[in-house]
Amino acid sequence: MKTNTIFKRAYNRCLAGIAERRIGDDLGPETALAQSLAISRTTVRSILDALIDAGIVTVAGRQKIVTRYPEEVEYFPDFQTESVEEIIERKFMEWTLRGDCRAGQHINGLDLARQFGVSPSAIREYLNRFSHYGFIQRMPNSSWVFLGFNNDFAEELCDVRELFELRAAQQYCELDKAHPVWKKLDILERQHILLLSEIETRFCDFSELDERFHRLIYSASHNRFMDNFHATMRIVFHYHYLWNKADEKERNIVAIQEHLAYIAALKSGDREACLTAARAHMRTVRATMLSSITLSPTALTGG
Repeated sequence: MKTNTIFKRAYNRCLAGIAERRIGDDLGPETALAQSLAISRTTVRSILDALIDAGIVTVAGRQKIVTRYPEEVEYFPDFQTESVEEIIERKFMEWTLRGDCRAGQHINGLDLARQFGVSPSAIREYLNRFSHYGFIQRMPNSSWVFLGFNNDFAEELCDVRELFELRAAQQYCELDKAHPVWKKLDILERQHILLLSEIETRFCDFSELDERFHRLIYSASHNRFMDNFHATMRIVFHYHYLWNKADEKERNIVAIQEHLAYIAALKSGDREACLTAARAHMRTVRATMLSSITLSPTALTGG
């Protein structure tokens, strides 16, 4: 399964790279492809065979020529390319949001491993990350205690997030306009506009869109510390409004509008406009976060 997942992830990355080339381009030698995709030459050969079978690439002597662009349906779906860590993160999010996790509740690592279909060591490694931030505490016998969140915790997390967000936004708006992130931003902008037009019936869909938008902003930084922080904060920030249902639709409308203003600022390339839009959104995030923490059944008391 691991090898199959590696193949599918690399195949999708290769298709994305081909989409940025011109028809008739040579993909280059296998060694260069293996290095750029961070895979073995054996996996590269399997990918090239699949591309040739699909008619995306043809062989001319020692060259691998791009014959056509890949279509969207030819990419492997996300759930087939997830790493073990991504699978655990997604399932842990779902488990938390179902209401299975409350402040003071014990978490059995072995039970979670069975539910998620992963190894106990993978669960342990994942939960260890959260223990560093003080809202999950490790106990004996493969168990953990979910400590919850209080206002002090939320304020500190908001402070760090704002620093990272502003830096990532600045780096994003300075990227070359040929960079592939701009196409992704266009897609997200259209999805925001569509969701806003259907907000009466789809306002609950905002959480996933919110997470993808901020993950794209952070991707511009290529900073391992920001990546690690984002993985931690998403469980708190991007789902906090699911704890507090009061005015959920209205809050999501405001957030979508702020995202669209943020996107416009990024596209303008105006550094100050980007920072202004990011700061405005971070102020709203902080306010709604603190409100949700106060009212959330998962929050610690006395915060």
